[in-house]
Amino acid sequence: MAKFWLVLLLLLSGCQQAYYSTMEKVGVHKRDILVDRVENAQKSQREAQQQFSSALEQFSALVKYDGGDLQRQYKLTQAEYDACEKSALDVKNRIDAIEQVAEALFKEWQQELKEYSNQSLKRDSERKLSQTRRQYHSLLVTMRQAEATMQPVLSSLKDNALYLKHNLNAQAIGALKGEFGSIERDISRLLTEMNKAIAESERFLTTLKQ
Repeated sequence: MAKFWLVLLLLLSGCQQAYYSTMEKVGVHKRDILVDRVENAQKSQREAQQQFSSALEQFSALVKYDGGDLQRQYKLTQAEYDACEKSALDVKNRIDAIEQVAEALFKEWQQELKEYSNQSLKRDSERKLSQTRRQYHSLLVTMRQAEATMQPVLSSLKDNALYLKHNLNAQAIGALKGEFGSIERDISRLLTEMNKAIAESERFLTTLKQ
């Protein structure tokens, strides 16, 4: 099994290198790809903010239920959970893509330092590489922290949807009311962490585009 994952990793790595090489031939370098992927991650995070806010609105409407079609309420609750889960996966995938190209960029940058004959230019490039790496690390930590805040919310939304699925009655709504405050706090924290990650992305993009 270990050999299988090693082979798969090597294949994926080879595919990435082939992609970067192809893009460079048309004038798109790893730095350009990194900029695009950070911008895509920002978009994904903003969309996740909207989706989790929508889920909170639906849950608020659910606990205020005062007669009506409970089956419909369950379907709406489940749909919001499914959409949140999809958004969370998209955010994760976007961050993973940033990691892939950033590692390739820094590796290439480090190797190319050996090719300088002008020591002054080499030192300046080394300084910029070190600065960019530090800012990237800060960005990655902030993004991963924001990503992690989605998991408690997803767990709560899933639990509530499951509970409602098997207890379509007014008593079930009463039981879920006690969960609202906790979910509201978790989503508020999620939105705050996402805003931090988006702001950190802006600072990193400014550095890359200089």
